[in-house]
Amino acid sequence: MIAFIKKEVQHILRDYRTMIILFGMPLIQVLIFGFAITNEIKNANLVVIDHAKDYQSVRLIQKMTSSGYFKLSGYASTVDESEQLFKSGKAKQILVIENDFAEGLRQNSARIQIISDATDPNVAEQLKNYTIGIISSFTAEQRDLPSPALKVNVSSQMYFNPELKGVFLFVPGTMAVILMLVSAMMTSISIAREKETGTMEVLLVSPLKPWQIIVGKVTPYVVLSFINALTILALGFWVFGLPIQGSFILLLAEILLYIIMSLSLGIFISTISSTQQIAMMLSMFALMLPTILLSGFVFPIENMPSFLQGLSCIMPSRWFIIIVRDIMLRGNGLTHIWMETMILCLMILFFLGLSIKNFKVRLQ
Repeated sequence: MIAFIKKEVQHILRDYRTMIILFGMPLIQVLIFGFAITNEIKNANLVVIDHAKDYQSVRLIQKMTSSGYFKLSGYASTVDESEQLFKSGKAKQILVIENDFAEGLRQNSARIQIISDATDPNVAEQLKNYTIGIISSFTAEQRDLPSPALKVNVSSQMYFNPELKGVFLFVPGTMAVILMLVSAMMTSISIAREKETGTMEVLLVSPLKPWQIIVGKVTPYVVLSFINALTILALGFWVFGLPIQGSFILLLAEILLYIIMSLSLGIFISTISSTQQIAMMLSMFALMLPTILLSGFVFPIENMPSFLQGLSCIMPSRWFIIIVRDIMLRGNGLTHIWMETMILCLMILFFLGLSIKNFKVRLQ
């Protein structure tokens, strides 16, 4: 029995894939969970519309930016610019300071308006609460004013999701996760199954070229995943009332692009996996958790450390969620999402290129 145990230990130690799963994955997951899961928001883009331009408004802006919750992205002149600022990503919140702010503080009639981008309702509500807390702290520190109980009239307005429905956030994120997992996992298992059953060798010696094998494997899953995406959209629209403010044709084109991206990634995983089990493990651990944690679906990316923000840039789901929210909630067109679209296209070319190269190596 001791000899058998030694043999099993040696077998495990020789299998580097098993070692990575046993020791590498838990380490990576603990680090990602530890840094990514946080409810605190930091460095949110703040745009200020300062109609007062007095010393008290300047002090309030300084207190807002020094809190760590906000970073000053710029100034605007009118509220009419709000929607464009949100669509361009220059602002997560806009602070409007009305005229005669300093005098209003003296008379307990100072007015401030908070305008938020509610495409992510949790972030919008939390930023509003931060702002109200900072304003309350600011008024409490005013020792040079006669009134012991200062009051600032604060009003708020939410763009794109005025009712702060959480489903407006979760439907696009759920679509990204489901399409990534289903598409990538199914395609990765498909070729691994060919290897295990021995039919892969038949394909490799057939007149089919590597790219033809890949296209043949991908095409059925493209259709099935697209039907899956249409089902999610239908449920979001008819059941939860999720609007589609932008072009429906553009939305479908972007969904198809993301499906092809997911399938190309799954094909690549399958070409480096010798068994279905390894392909499934890689798909689950390398795609599921990073897709959920590093895509901005659940936790804002700007809250994460710099190295995790950089790591999130290689996650296709991050760019797809931005695209879907921009089209469905903000009504943006291709001019606003061309960079995210180009990134997905480059990822498709990259992973398909690697997959074809791996096939060519096997043919040689």
